[in-house]
Amino acid sequence: MIKINNINFQEIKQKLQVKKPWDDVIIFVLNILIAIPLFIILHQNLINPNWFLNIDRVILFIVMIVVIQIILRLLRKFIIPCIIVYLLVLGYGSTIGNYGFNNVYDDYNSMMYSMSYNPYPQDIIIAKLLPFPNKSKIINAIEYQNPKVRNFAVMATSKYFKDLKGYSEYRTIIQCFAVFKEINGRWNYVSDPKAGDYIATATESLLYFSGDCDDHSILMAACVRAIGGTPRLIHTKGHIYPEILIGSHADLEKVNFLIKNILFPNESRDKKLFYHVDERGQIWMNLDYTARYPGGPFLSEEILGALTLD
Repeated sequence: MIKINNINFQEIKQKLQVKKPWDDVIIFVLNILIAIPLFIILHQNLINPNWFLNIDRVILFIVMIVVIQIILRLLRKFIIPCIIVYLLVLGYGSTIGNYGFNNVYDDYNSMMYSMSYNPYPQDIIIAKLLPFPNKSKIINAIEYQNPKVRNFAVMATSKYFKDLKGYSEYRTIIQCFAVFKEINGRWNYVSDPKAGDYIATATESLLYFSGDCDDHSILMAACVRAIGGTPRLIHTKGHIYPEILIGSHADLEKVNFLIKNILFPNESRDKKLFYHVDERGQIWMNLDYTARYPGGPFLSEEILGALTLD
């Protein structure tokens, strides 16, 4: 009985083996297929020291390839079961789990695009900020619960990017970018009266899409918040502009890919994204009226105050 079982095991073992040189080819291909999603996961969760030409990431990928290659060579006799396990894991992630074939493809594109077109970080973390000018008036003017503001924002989301498939995780940010596109495409700069600052409410600015920087910021913040986004206003010397909360550095990679490759490819071609990092490591992206795409260049970089609308 034992001899029969041994024979059967040997037969099964031989059937699962791949003859040379195809076993080396399959091992190499399987190595790459395993290394890419694993590298993406590590890349998103490890601190990025921002070495020149992403040398740290290159070294990480090479080390992974070597380690995986050694492991697969040790499992050479069971290469077919390894392939089946790999396909089952990704198949499960695609149908039932949270990470499958589409996620690997999207994350890979985002990572490579970010490495090729690095955003421009403004890692300005200020311990003490000055009081925000006209704070109470501005907060009252951001009428995000007003039906007119909400309806305008909803209209913008129906006008732009509505047919974009996938990226459900970033749907709110994409819709806020639609609001940005609509407002900035119509905005007409008009100075305040000489007597002093005139703070227009969001509904007031909806009439003619005209006003100065604080009027634009109020309208943008109100519309972004009306559809679930998190805006804040930045005060610099003689200027106020709005920003939107993007999230983590991993989120920035995906948003960078979306802006430059899908949403605003013409406006952002060969240009960098500008953003700030707050004390909690969260990314805030510029939505100023001077920008032709989200994350456009700052008009003024010296931050004097910040007003966050939670």
